[in-house]
Amino acid sequence: MAHTYSHLFQLPTTGLRFFTVYGPWGRPDMAVFKFTKAILEGKPIDIYNDGRMKRDFTYIDDIVDGIIGVIPKIPQADPLNPQTTPASARAPYRLYNIGHNQPVELMRLIEILENTLGKKAIKNFLPMQPGDVMETYADIDKLKAFAGFEPHISIEDGIARFVEWYKEYYAIAVV
Repeated sequence: MAHTYSHLFQLPTTGLRFFTVYGPWGRPDMAVFKFTKAILEGKPIDIYNDGRMKRDFTYIDDIVDGIIGVIPKIPQADPLNPQTTPASARAPYRLYNIGHNQPVELMRLIEILENTLGKKAIKNFLPMQPGDVMETYADIDKLKAFAGFEPHISIEDGIARFVEWYKEYYAIAVV
C-alpha cells in the first residue's frame, strides 16, 4: 500500500525492516528476554533444532542509528526508470533492512547469556518447529550505501547491556 501511495500521489515513503531486535524495554516474548528471565529463575528454556538456527540479533541502539540515518534522506523518484516492478524507482519510496548483518547461532546466544549471567541454563531440547527457518539475517548493503549505516554493538556487548538493564529494572541482586 505504501508503494501504491508513493506511486499515485508522489508521496515519499521509506519502509524499514528490523531483524531480531533486543535490548532494554524489549519484547518479553523474544528469545533474549525469555531466556534471561528463565535462566535467572532457574526454569528450563526450550531450544528447537538443537539450537542450530541462526538469527541476526540487533541491539536497539543500532536500530535507532539506522532510523536516524534515513530520516533526513527523502526518497526521490527516478523519472528515467521505466520499470514497473516493486523494486523500481518510479515511485518515491525505498525499503531497507536494519540488522547486524551477522547471524548468531542460538546456542552461541545461550552461551553468551550464561557467561554474562554467571549461571547455566536448564536446556529443554525440542525438534524444529513447523514453519521455522534455519537462518535469517539482514542484507544491509542498500542501507550502507544510502545512509552510511554500520551496526556497532556486538552480541556480547549488547547482551551485557541488556542483562545490566534487566537486573536493575527487576531489582535482581547479583549472587
